[in-house]
Amino acid sequence: MRRRVETAALLVRSVPYGEADLVATFFTEEGGKLAAIVRGARRSSKRFGGALEPIHELFLTLEDKGKELCVLKEARIARARTGITSDLDAMEAAGHALRWVRHLCPVRTPEPGAWESLRLLLEILDAPKTDVPVAQHLGLFGLRLLADVGYGVELERCVRCGRPCPAGRPAYLDAAGGGLVCSTCGGARRTITGALREITLRLARGEDVMLTKNDAGVVVDIVEDAMAAHTDFDRAT
Repeated sequence: MRRRVETAALLVRSVPYGEADLVATFFTEEGGKLAAIVRGARRSSKRFGGALEPIHELFLTLEDKGKELCVLKEARIARARTGITSDLDAMEAAGHALRWVRHLCPVRTPEPGAWESLRLLLEILDAPKTDVPVAQHLGLFGLRLLADVGYGVELERCVRCGRPCPAGRPAYLDAAGGGLVCSTCGGARRTITGALREITLRLARGEDVMLTKNDAGVVVDIVEDAMAAHTDFDRAT
């Protein structure tokens, strides 16, 4: 059945197809992750007016025949994010976030929570810079994204026996297994300090606190450990 889809979207990947076309993968507000054939995109950049760029929010018109690939009919930039494209650290963080979404979100499954989390991150990265490390914004987004799609990392109690971990105490953390693992249940190879655990929990609750650059990087590592366990994500590629 053929249907017309109009939706906000972000480009998460594009690869050449044939002599003149592209296959573009979009994360869309309406339909989740969708792949589309873009006819003639490599022959002329004028057809879509330079709209097929990552980071900027797009508005797409797609023809969906229910097959693996939709057909892109129209595309325009709905929200340019020049603050990101002019800052190398913000660009790198945005690229990480789009890659995470591409690996973690299933095809043709609306993910409204993930869409709003990603949009919020990009708005933060696009805004004037503050003293908050970019990696802190990225790590917090990663934790939210995992929770949005059902792979949240538990930082308050053991995921095996349910025993609470006292506030401020260091703990063993098995991100691939879903969170903290107490010593009685065998522990884990990674440990997380009590201070980092507490600040991360406060950030997740929306409190105004700040991680060090090093601790923010640890949170990003935890996120990527969890993603690698649940998807084909490989941080080395």
